[in-house]
Amino acid sequence: MAVTVLIPTALQKFTNSQATIECNGSNISELFDSLEKHCPGIKERLCDEQGQPRRFLNLYVNSEDIRFLDGTATPLKDGDEVSIVPAVAGG
Repeated sequence: MAVTVLIPTALQKFTNSQATIECNGSNISELFDSLEKHCPGIKERLCDEQGQPRRFLNLYVNSEDIRFLDGTATPLKDGDEVSIVPAVAGG
């Protein structure tokens, strides 16, 4: 099952400057593990010590925020698109 992950510019140093990565996983948690296999070091930038997405990151599956779905248990299927979007703040 292939899932397309959209990587923000700030994390592309882990992906050899690729903006998209094809990974596998039946849910977001498994997808994080798959990303780490392909891009060592990226998982610690995405997850805290409990494996939850860091507060400054927003994750979307097919444009749906995972916070309003099942969090890291949000199921994924072949062809889904996961967007990693850093939070923006300012004044």
